[in-house]
Amino acid sequence: MLTLDSEQQAARDWFESLRDRVCAEFEVIEGEAGSDSRFAYTPWNRDDDASGASGGGVMGTMKGRVFEKVGVNVSTVGGAFEGEFAKSIHGAGDDPRFFATGISLVAHMANPHAPAIHMNCRFLRTTKQWFGGGADLNPPIPYAEDTADFHARMKAACDAHDLDYHARFKAWADEYFYIPHRQIHRGVGGIFFDHLEGGFDTDLAFVRDVGEAFLDTFPALIRRRMGQSFTEADRARQLEWRGRYAEFNLVYDRGTLFGLKTGGNIDAILMSLPPLATWS
Repeated sequence: MLTLDSEQQAARDWFESLRDRVCAEFEVIEGEAGSDSRFAYTPWNRDDDASGASGGGVMGTMKGRVFEKVGVNVSTVGGAFEGEFAKSIHGAGDDPRFFATGISLVAHMANPHAPAIHMNCRFLRTTKQWFGGGADLNPPIPYAEDTADFHARMKAACDAHDLDYHARFKAWADEYFYIPHRQIHRGVGGIFFDHLEGGFDTDLAFVRDVGEAFLDTFPALIRRRMGQSFTEADRARQLEWRGRYAEFNLVYDRGTLFGLKTGGNIDAILMSLPPLATWS
């Protein structure tokens, strides 16, 4: 059984509360489109498994008229990294024990004009402790207005805490969300940060503002695009783009690897993959 201290519990509580608010808003959007789709929640746990790991999480998924597939997962787990993998994790080289809690969200939209999105925030503790996360916009058909609005809101969240954050974290996102074998970026960017160790309260406040920025801006972008008409060519473009998205998540994404290496729920880990995709 996983026992949490006050900081671990505070981080977990925030991630779960953000999940609840995001899912409620997405269900409202489905209702605005005349759909009664709702999230289905699947709990999972791994207490007392063979590796000594404990904890678990809840996978939330919805398929509807606006959201072709959206997943919002929260997990809180502890245990020990195995073998050489421990050496790749901040602060775990000499002591493989860890704690991790976080939220991960990926939305694939039915309308090709509406952007897909990825957002995650996490708190980890090894011999060190830190926050990481970010959000990036992934439109099959980019619109300069949407890109500008998204980046402006993320910049505002960053600027409220450190005027250097946005330039650093935007550049980090551009570097990270890149598909080397295609020599293209996965989307139009956003922010990405890791190993944020400025103090628990300070960094949790920043992570909270990133979550609020996501909740402020992404539903507005959905509503802007979800009713637009589209062609078969637009849909084909979306499905091909989704193939690129899948390639990144399966080959390069650190979160996918972390989940697999720590014995997470396979369905929750691969929730990020689109429901349909094509390769030419």
